[in-house]
Amino acid sequence: MTETVRVGTRGSRLALAQTEIALAALRKADLPFRFEIVTISTKGDVDKRPLFTMDEKGIFEKEVNEAVRKGAVDFAVHSLKDIPSDLSDELTVACVPKRASPNDVLVSDNGRRLGELAPGSVVGTSSLRRAVQLRRYRSDLNVRPIRGNVETRVKKVIGGEYDAVVLAEAGLNRIGMKDVIVERFSVREFVPAPGQGAIAVVCRMNDRRVVELLRQIEDARSRREVLAERALVKKVEGGCRFPIGAVATTSDGKLTLYASVFSADGARNIKVRQVGRPSDPESLGNKVADIMVKEGAMELAEGWRRAVQEWNESL
Repeated sequence: MTETVRVGTRGSRLALAQTEIALAALRKADLPFRFEIVTISTKGDVDKRPLFTMDEKGIFEKEVNEAVRKGAVDFAVHSLKDIPSDLSDELTVACVPKRASPNDVLVSDNGRRLGELAPGSVVGTSSLRRAVQLRRYRSDLNVRPIRGNVETRVKKVIGGEYDAVVLAEAGLNRIGMKDVIVERFSVREFVPAPGQGAIAVVCRMNDRRVVELLRQIEDARSRREVLAERALVKKVEGGCRFPIGAVATTSDGKLTLYASVFSADGARNIKVRQVGRPSDPESLGNKVADIMVKEGAMELAEGWRRAVQEWNESL
């Protein structure tokens, strides 16, 4: 008899697409399971304030992971970058399937690239990291917060509310909207969020049956890269209120981690590139974090805290 496994996810088009990617990989393994998708609403789905105004972690995953912890679902599928580094001790990221592109991209209604946008053009982003990088490249643009799911943000560009928007390439590809991409940014020139492009599948730590099931779609290279990125974030205490860009790549048997942080006004930028052993990605992340702290990252973090507090008071 085929056993039913309940899978928790947010109900957005992208979340469901990512869940189907994970389930398609599991189905290829020809396992004796039937998968039932359970959609769960999170605070991030309901609260439409700019993300940087919310002084808490995990707004897109907390309710879903609580359903996993309580046994209402057997495992959950997330965007890895939405999962805070201090995940509940009862839960584990059981697998990281093969990662998609970590790059950010530009969508504009008139087909203009970032350098071609008219001065004063309104560019939307939900990310402080993207906002400060946009302002560094084009200080003459009007960068504004934007919320809503991926397709809603694209519609706001098509409808003329924004002239352009910056989004993750992986998200657009996963929902079949890659045709709207006008420009793909280099990860070295426009540093992505740690974990961007990666999917994380979370289950209960003590559920060995599900852990073993999920390990069959683990991608070791993707796991190593995101472990390095997340170790960096954990040590520097990054998050929506202190935008850290980081991306790890594997080549020729070496793991390279590139990271970048900015001051709130964009005037100062700390960049670090280090190479480490693929067998110990977290040590590489910690090493890069130590270098960034030594070069003044915590002072930049304090500047961001003050800036965000002032923005909140002005809302």
